[in-house]
Amino acid sequence: MGDIMAGQPLNQPAEIPAELDRWNWGAFFLNWIWGIGNSTFIALLALIPVVNLIIIFVLGARGSRWAWQNRAWRDAEQFRKTQRNWAIAGLAVWVLSIGGCATAVGSIPFMFKGSDAYHMTMDAVRSDTRVKAAIGDDVTDNFWVGGHLNVSANGTGDAQFSIPVHGARGKVTVFSHLVRNAGTWSMRLLVVRVDGVGAPIVLINEDHVPIPNAAIGI
Repeated sequence: MGDIMAGQPLNQPAEIPAELDRWNWGAFFLNWIWGIGNSTFIALLALIPVVNLIIIFVLGARGSRWAWQNRAWRDAEQFRKTQRNWAIAGLAVWVLSIGGCATAVGSIPFMFKGSDAYHMTMDAVRSDTRVKAAIGDDVTDNFWVGGHLNVSANGTGDAQFSIPVHGARGKVTVFSHLVRNAGTWSMRLLVVRVDGVGAPIVLINEDHVPIPNAAIGI
């Protein structure tokens, strides 16, 4: 034990050198994974919901100090290189995760627009003379579409869309509800709200859903 003091390896001081005591991006990005790799098991608190929102910042601020104290390092250069590799790995994981989420979200409009239910909705809107009178003949849907689309293996399904649509003379929002039985879609509700106009254009309302400001008898 003559060459090792307080559990520290040869030439490794107990206190981290000032130039190494800096924000640790590897600890921040990879938190509990980084903690296991650096014998800093307080990082496992990142697995606890709510607590993890705090501990990742604590790890970022104090991670370098804890890693220096909890593991044996040959010298400052080894420590610096190792923590740099953790930071690069953490950044790569976050970039891939964010990219994957963005791809998943961005694919939703394509999934909606590729469905028969969506095509039925837009075909009905484009062929309606009242809609064309309100916004023009060039009825075009926007990229982003809201709603949901569920299709079961037994041929049933349900679809609801909220579709921003524009033309040369104005904008509307299309609301539709379709039900699928035996593999065939049927339109239950199709309403078009014109920007700046109080009364909606009700194209289909098979279930007699109350629609505010709609004309009586539609």
